[in-house]
Order: sequence, then structure tokens, then C-alpha cells
Amino acid sequence: MTEATIAEQEGAAALAKTFEPAGLESKWYAHWEANGLFRPERPDAAPFTIVNPPPNVTGSLHIGHALDNTLQDVVIRYERLRGKDALWVVGTDHAGIATQMVVERQLEARQDKRTNYTREQFVDKVWEWKAESGGTITSQLRRLGCSMDWSREQFTMDPHFTKAVVKVFVDLYNRGLIYRDKRLVNWDPKLKTAISDLEVESREVKGHMWHFKYPLAGGETYTYVERDAEGNVVLEEERDYIAIATTRPETMLGDGAVAVHPDDARYAPIVGKLCEIPVGPKEHRRLIPIITDEYPDPTFGSGAVKITGAHDENDFGVAQRNGIPMYRLMDETATMRTDGAPYAEAAARAKAIAGGEKASASEIDALNLVPEAYRGLDRYEARKKVVADIDADGLMIKVEDKIIMQPFGDRGGVVIEPMLTDQWYVNAAELAKAPIAAVRSGAIEIVPKTWEKTFFNWMENIQPWCVSRQLWWGHRIPAWYGSDGKCYVAESEAEAQAKAGADVTLSRDEDVLDTWFSSALWPFATLGWPEADAPLVAKHYPNDLLISGFDILFFWDARMMMMGQAMTGQNPWKRLYLHGLVRAADGQKMSKSKGNVVDPLGLIDKYGADALRFFMCAMESQGRDVKMDERRVEGYRNFATKLWNAARFCMANGITGSTSVSAPAANSAVNRWIIGEVVETVAALDQAMADLRFDAAANAIYHFVWDQFCDWYIELIKGSFDDETRAVAGWVLDQILVMLHPFMPFVTEELWHALGARSAELIVAEWPAPQAGVDAAAKAEVEWLIALVSNLRGAKNELGIAPGARLEAYLPEPSAATRAIIEANPAAIERLARLSAIHFAPAPAGAAMQIGAGDASLIVPLEGVIDIAAEKARLEKALAASEKEAKSLEGRLSNPAFAEKAKPEAVEKARADHAHHRAEATRLAAALARLG
Repeated sequence: MTEATIAEQEGAAALAKTFEPAGLESKWYAHWEANGLFRPERPDAAPFTIVNPPPNVTGSLHIGHALDNTLQDVVIRYERLRGKDALWVVGTDHAGIATQMVVERQLEARQDKRTNYTREQFVDKVWEWKAESGGTITSQLRRLGCSMDWSREQFTMDPHFTKAVVKVFVDLYNRGLIYRDKRLVNWDPKLKTAISDLEVESREVKGHMWHFKYPLAGGETYTYVERDAEGNVVLEEERDYIAIATTRPETMLGDGAVAVHPDDARYAPIVGKLCEIPVGPKEHRRLIPIITDEYPDPTFGSGAVKITGAHDENDFGVAQRNGIPMYRLMDETATMRTDGAPYAEAAARAKAIAGGEKASASEIDALNLVPEAYRGLDRYEARKKVVADIDADGLMIKVEDKIIMQPFGDRGGVVIEPMLTDQWYVNAAELAKAPIAAVRSGAIEIVPKTWEKTFFNWMENIQPWCVSRQLWWGHRIPAWYGSDGKCYVAESEAEAQAKAGADVTLSRDEDVLDTWFSSALWPFATLGWPEADAPLVAKHYPNDLLISGFDILFFWDARMMMMGQAMTGQNPWKRLYLHGLVRAADGQKMSKSKGNVVDPLGLIDKYGADALRFFMCAMESQGRDVKMDERRVEGYRNFATKLWNAARFCMANGITGSTSVSAPAANSAVNRWIIGEVVETVAALDQAMADLRFDAAANAIYHFVWDQFCDWYIELIKGSFDDETRAVAGWVLDQILVMLHPFMPFVTEELWHALGARSAELIVAEWPAPQAGVDAAAKAEVEWLIALVSNLRGAKNELGIAPGARLEAYLPEPSAATRAIIEANPAAIERLARLSAIHFAPAPAGAAMQIGAGDASLIVPLEGVIDIAAEKARLEKALAASEKEAKSLEGRLSNPAFAEKAKPEAVEKARADHAHHRAEATRLAAALARLG
């Protein structure tokens, strides 16, 4: 046995016979991180920067995280291989509400509660929790293979980040862009805090629509006339009331007006009149005006809408536009208010205000218009009593059962109450101007471009951004108040005291900032801003790219644009890539209630991280959601196994890793062809990555590895392992591992080391630069051979001929090029096509099949090979069956009743079956045609 043979066998033995991802994943991740390979020292390299959307510190990896972080890792590994100083900023968000809830639940489990502690003591307990349990998601991101710069892991409550948050708040306040105001917010009665729209889930629930009479003041009447579309009178009657409908009768107590559309002729006689709210002690019932506004829809319900500005978002807008007072009815737990003056006194004052007397916003807010009989009741108990009392007065017209959309807090799990409260706001309309201009000019590119319309529509109609939360955990608002209520905003209490004067006693604002406020600073605060000496800011800001789900375009992405421009004068990044959601296999949104949630860690345990990552990339098509398909994940595990086995075969035949990025010299057509295929694949990958077409990139490398390299090149070189072929095969395998590494980092790193490739670690190797072209003659020659073998194998399969059966072929008048290919590749033709000979002569008479390859049509005699008559009969029977089934399915699909009434999955299956039988019929017809 020669030394070379021993080395070959030892090399193959270095790889286990079976590909098992679990062990090598943990091994290589630990190696990369321990050796600082996620951000190697490259001081002179061009920067490339991505910031990771910081997951909640309370979170765990879900399938959406898996998609988002896989795409980012593919990009960062790609740019690192291209020699960039590739920085992927990683960290977690302090997640104010979620984290406070976790710690409060722990206390409750011990029969303890937050209010047993001072604010400072409770915050200390949160930090203790973070130290013990706050790293779950970061360990899970490691399992996915995310090559983040863990040496600089960030947290939104770190001291340097807190300093940045405070500075931004103070600067914006001083510029008049942050202010305190009383506006309507999403109020969570369980958590007792305002929450953002993103933290509200709208669900369909069974509810009711109550229709009530609001009597006109002084017993006035009017002629109510309804007309049809042609103007004909369909109802005419004298009324002493205006009818309204509501799903929340308890809010009637805070009504400030009834509104109708200015073009609604039915109510024209009573616009400007007063009507009575039909609830509460009769002697104190309030009168409110009937006004016009564009908001009411004359075709919906009665066309009249009660306006309760303190408890409904649409009503709030109407009240603002028309100067209607907004009366708050509930406290922080959604219980009917018990504070303030007696109802008789409050109602009298409200009547005076409705009559035109002036009142300040603070006086209106202080008025408690809840009658004593309802004070202290839960909102739903109050609803029952209000309805019963109105019904007892004979003022209820009807009640309808109705499915309504109801807002729930995603954390507290209770129905959200729109509430008028004092909060801190950012002038988002002003801050939105620069981002709008940046996207319009192309300074920020949104990919896919179809999201631009949505972006502009939202940004151009943006509302003030509520940034305060009633929590203990978070960045406390840097505002202090004197005893007279005067506010002093400063970066420290000492500065606030200096502004107020030494004799003023200050108390700090109790609220904290919304976490979206602090995370909006992520692209620059994580790099050291606002420190004067911040080299990372100078080099890595603006970032190059942001990848995020489209669902946080406005909650996070747009706000980063606002803060980036407002605080640095620059856009936070040059490109924004918005990916879709990962949905269940049937296209439904995943949710725990539906039981269709997929655990990415379970998929990693079963198939490996590489397989899950490749699935995510292959399925990520711009503008579309990803449908979960575990069979595809399994298929990509098989893809990794195929590469593994190909590498073992190569190593067993003396093929090792390449020592050069450039392609080796090659004379044989098959070697020149595969070098050209590498060149084309590199170009396709580079173009796909430039366009952020992850599916196209995955498709390009997949088909090159599976089809060109494993299925054809290895087959074509079997039995001819000369020095040239070994050099070319080793170089191609080297190029494959580098190109595939961003998608499948673990298996490629393992194979790289087993092959003894050109650099210590694949993760910091050099991206392919073949410095060779595509050899057209070699490409034509090999593609001719591939076509011959593929078509002959397919024809054998159609006609039931054994794959290994050796046949003869005839080609009477070959072109010079075809003849040269045949004469140059007799061994490959015999071994792969199982043709014992190709005769350049006419074929003998009798049944035969024709096989196309390039410009040639080879004739393969079948006499004596198969029973022609029996085969024809078999094919004709199968063809008739397929055509019959296809026709039946076509009839079912063309029936509108089937498409409308059948379940979507049944329709989809019918379409798939129809396509299958049509394709089968075509194939069988072609097979019959071959037999003549």
C-alpha cells in the first residue's frame, strides 16, 4: 500500500460515515466565539454594519426570530468572507412591561407583591432576575449559528445606553419636539399603564349593539324622513328623539355631543339643538348638542353617533375638531370613578359648559360625571346597570347580537380601555419629514419597493407618539416638578434643581419611557454615541442594512429613521429589507390558540441548524410570507448529507482542499466545464445578494452542488482521477464550501477542516474569485453528454426498461461537433448512458425510440429489448386512466360551487391532482410516440 493511498484512507476516515449535525454545531460555534472570529481584527477593511432587532430580554426563540436572524447572518457571513470589517451588533431590549410582569409573577408565586417594596428595591430584583434568567434567547441565537459580535453585547438599560436615552429626551424637549399633553391612549387596566398599538391584539368576540333614544330638549319634535336610493320616501314620522347605537353603553355617561353627517338631510332640522343623555337621575340628566362632522356614516345604523371623546379614538378626533368637552369616567383599573364632587354638582357644571360656559381642560378632567349609583362599579357591571335603567325608562329601541372587534392587551390579557390621560408625546409629524424625504430621494432604499406606498401613507398621516409608561422598570423620564406643577427637564436632578432654584422642592416624574423610544436609538447608541470619542460611530454609522419583519416597520424601523436624523443628522442605514411572516403550512398565521406554532429549536434538534437556515433562505421570496414545511427542512438536511457523502468520496480518492482562490489549469472538457459552472454560480450568488434575493441565492448554490457537482461532475470523473482532476475537484469543493458557508455554516466548516483547505477557518476565508471565464466549447460538450444521459434514462423509465440495460444507438449523419463529442467521450457514454456503441449509420428497421441531445436525434432499436405490443397496451391503458382522472378533476374545478363551498385545502389538493394527471398523460403520450 502506497503512502498516498494510506493518506487517502486516513482523510476519508476523518469524516464520520453518517452526517450528524448536533455535535459539530456545538463544537464549531464554541470555537468561533472563543477565537473572536465573529469580528476578526480588520482595522483597514471597509466596514459593513448590521444591527440586530433587539429581542426582549424575557424572550425565547420563535420561528419569526429564526427567519429574521438567519437572513442577517447570511448577509454578515457573506460580507465577512468578502473581507469587510463586518460588525453585527447584538443585544437585548429591557422590555419594560414584559420584564416587570415576569418579576411580579415570581413575587406572586411566593405570596409577595411589587408594592411591598420601594421602587428602587423592586428594580434591584429585576436586575437580579436578568442576571439569573435573562440570557435565554441569546443562547438560542447561538444555536441558530448567529455570528454576532458578542464581545460588545448591548442592553438597553446599560449605563452608556441610558445616558444616550436621557440626552435624546432632553434635547428633543429643548427643541420643542417632546411635550406633555392629555390625549387618548390604549390603557391596560390590569397593568395600569398606557401601551402601544403593537401591544394591542384585536379579536373577534360575541357582543351586542344597543340602540337608544336620546330625547330632544324641552320635548321638541321634528319630522324624520327616510328615502330610498331614488329619493322616494320610505318612512316619515314625527320624532321627539334622535337614535344612536353603541357597543359600550357605560360610556354614555361621558358623552359630550351627538354627531351627524352634514349632508344627512334626516337630521337637518335638529342640528344645533340639544338632546338628553338617557341615563342617570332624571333631575340631573345632561343636555348635549347635536353637531355635524364628516366622521358619521349616514348609511351605518341610524347615521347618528354619540361622541365620547375620553373613551373612543374616533370620538376623540371629533371632539378635538369641534371643541367638545371630554369627560373621563374610569380610573386606572377601568372601574367607574369614585372621586370628585357629588354627581348633582358635577352634572350642573357640565350642563353649564354645554350651554357655552368656558372651562379649562383640567377642570373638565376633574369632573366626575358618574352618578352615585354607578360609582365604584366595574365597567361591565356598570354596563348592565346602565342598560337596565334605560330600558326601565322605555328609551331602549332594540338590542342586536353582534360580532365585534375588541382590543386586548397582549401582556395583561384584558380588554383595553381607550383612556384620556396625561402622557409625554413626541412630535412625530415633525420628525417624520426627514425620513420621508430620504426614502423619496433614494437615500434610504426600502426592499421590496412595494412597501414604500405603505410607508408614505403612514408617515404622512402620523399621530403624536406617546412615549410614557406607568411602570417602575425602564428609563425613568428625566423631568422634575415643583410644588406649583412647573416642570423642569434635565439630564440630572442637579441640573433640574439649578434650573428651579435652590428653594424649590422637586419631585421626579414617576413614569418611564416606552421601550420603542430607547430602541429607536439602537443604530448609533450601541456604537458609543453620544461620547465625543466614539471610533465605532465614525466607522460604522450609518449602518449599511437593516433586516426586519414588515410588522415593525412603523413601531421600530420608522422611529429609528426619525431618531437617526434628529440626533445625528444622518439616516441610520442605507437599505431596509422587510421580510414576511412565517406562517403555518396552510397559510394561517401561527398562534398558540390555534395550536400551529412551530418551535425552531425542535427543528434544529431534529434536522440541524443548517437545514433550518437553508429552508428559511430558500423560502424567503420578496413580498411573500414563508409557509412552514417540515418536509422541506428535512430535504435540506438530505442536501447537507449529499454534500457530506460527496466530500467523503472525494477524500477517499485523494482529493484535498485547494491552496488557491484562483482556478487551477485544466485541459479536459469536464474540468473546464465545472470551472465555468463555478464562475457562473459565483456571479449568480453575488447578484442575488446584491439584490437581497435570498431565495435566488439559495437556489443557485443548491442546484450547483446537487446537480452540477454531485450528480454530474463526480459521475463524469469517476475512474479518471489524474492530477489535474484531483486539483480541479479539490478547488471546486473549496469554492462550494465558501459559497455555501453563509447558509450552512456548520457542515461547511467541518468539511473545510477535514479537507485541509487553504486557510485556518472557513468563517474568515476569502470569497471565490475564480479569475477564469466560461469555456463555451467545454460547456457545450458536457451539456450534450448530460442531455444524452438524462433523456435516455427518462425514456428507459417510461418504457419499463431496466436502468442497467446496455443498448446500441444509431446516428446516421452527425454534425462535426456532435461526432467529436461522441468520439472524445466513449467511456463516459458507455458508463453513464449504458450505450455499448453509437453507430454513425442508419438504424435497422423495426420499433425504436428517439433520444435527443443537442442537435442530434439518436435512434435506439427496441426489438428484442421489450415486448412492444405489451408495452403499448400498458401505456395506452395508463394514458386512458390519467386522461379520465384529469378530465374529472377539470370538471370539478370548473364548477363555481366547488370552488366556493369546498374547504381551501380540498380545492388546493384537487388542483395539485389535476396538474399531476395532466403531466402524467403528457409523459405517457410521449412514451407511446417513442414506440411509433
